Amino acid sequence: MIAKHLKHSIALALSLGTAVADPSPSALAPFDSTVESLQRYQCPEWFRDAKFGIWSHWGPQCVPEEGDWYARNLYIEGNRQAEAHRAKYGHPSKFGYKDIIALWKAEHFEPERLMALYRKAGAKYFVSMGVHHDNFDLWNSRSHRWNAVNMGPHKDIVGLWAAAARKEGLRFGVSEHLERSYSWFNTNKGADKNGPLAGVPYDGNDPQFADFYFSPHDDNSRNYPANPPVWWPLEWSDRITDLIDSYHPDLLYTDGGIPFGEVGRSLAAHFYNQNMAAHGGRLEAVYNIKDFRGRDQEHGEYHDGIAVQDLERGILLGIKPEPWQTDTSVADWFYRKGYKYKTATEIIHLLADIVSKNGNLLLNFTQHPDGTLDHESEVILAELADWTPVNGEAIFGTRPWVKFGEGPNIGNTKERFNEGSAVRDSRDIRFTTKGDVIYAIILGWPGDGASYTVSSFTPEALPKGIARVNLLGTPGDLEWSQDAAGLHVTFPAHTLCKHAFALKISPKLL
Repeated sequence: MIAKHLKHSIALALSLGTAVADPSPSALAPFDSTVESLQRYQCPEWFRDAKFGIWSHWGPQCVPEEGDWYARNLYIEGNRQAEAHRAKYGHPSKFGYKDIIALWKAEHFEPERLMALYRKAGAKYFVSMGVHHDNFDLWNSRSHRWNAVNMGPHKDIVGLWAAAARKEGLRFGVSEHLERSYSWFNTNKGADKNGPLAGVPYDGNDPQFADFYFSPHDDNSRNYPANPPVWWPLEWSDRITDLIDSYHPDLLYTDGGIPFGEVGRSLAAHFYNQNMAAHGGRLEAVYNIKDFRGRDQEHGEYHDGIAVQDLERGILLGIKPEPWQTDTSVADWFYRKGYKYKTATEIIHLLADIVSKNGNLLLNFTQHPDGTLDHESEVILAELADWTPVNGEAIFGTRPWVKFGEGPNIGNTKERFNEGSAVRDSRDIRFTTKGDVIYAIILGWPGDGASYTVSSFTPEALPKGIARVNLLGTPGDLEWSQDAAGLHVTFPAHTLCKHAFALKISPKLL
């Protein structure tokens, strides 16, 4: 009764627009729900050093193998996915998304095998989907019966991923996309306007499934719900708190800014505080959120310094003093037949560009409904596993130099959703540092025995002088000279790797 009374008290306070004191033990810890308190956040060193993480953006929406946002789009008449759904499963008045869940079995899911592949590819952290916009929890949710333990695969997907990641020595994270489910998923309340079943309500109108599809309302937005009922932010908070407290992730990703004002900031404070309690007062938590200021105000709240900025399929235009992250996928977010994949070269060039600007890359690998990877993903992972042991020294544990790079393809014209807007080649270089050592990552092979100039490395730019120049993966020193035009090196007669090539410039000892 006390918990029920407390929830109703919070709901009343929120409905009146008043501040809510955090009633949990975390209220005694350093962070609270004010912006000023959250701006005392400091990104932990493990994330600054990690540079590369892998994400499993996986769930029931992979079943039709038709790509991202299937749970929403199958109810939008005329949509490509809606047409595919009708052709394969029938009309959504009779066979809807709840029935897709029953088809998801994950029967060949081998998290330990996959995690070993991810570690060999260079990943230092792993992120499991916790819940997507489809309102289906991938863990043994305490307050939501629509979860992967009760239905579908009957497996604790998050728990299995967490155990596998920690066994391989990777930091573990979870992503949550739940906050917009109330509006995003509400297309299930419609009906066709044309055809033989025009006017027949979709299965989302059936009241027996209201705890999954929601009770009838009018908000069908793709964004955060504009005016959700008081109970929805509280349910969001309850479920994501359960996710945090059950698995103690090192990283939490919210798909947008912090939702629901005071409620969302309270959850962020709780995430930080419980993490500090688990680490003897040391903050090891990373909270990824997105900055949509200047674009719209319908994707949550963002303030500099309260969390680690994330850009979906985007790259910052220059070096940011604070660590940040790009999240992207090798293909579509959920598996889609025939979708064009990134190449290993494109991924490595993205990684070098992002790291040179003080960022991390979180890369999604799409899985089939049975839990296996497709052939294209296996090939990419194998190529990354070949590249990172040779060149990882120039990536992991590094920091930016005074400039991030040089070359004709130095940047993009926009920061959001810009990952594919630049083509890079051997003329393009990205810089990183580790102590006094500087790395120049060249995004293409200059040629066997080629002479090559790094124009940024003039004597003025490197006042300590150069002791030696090496090519990672190649024994011995390279021939080099330096003048006002830069550093001139002669490449070896052949290369031992592909994709990108890292020069190591060691300074003279003083």
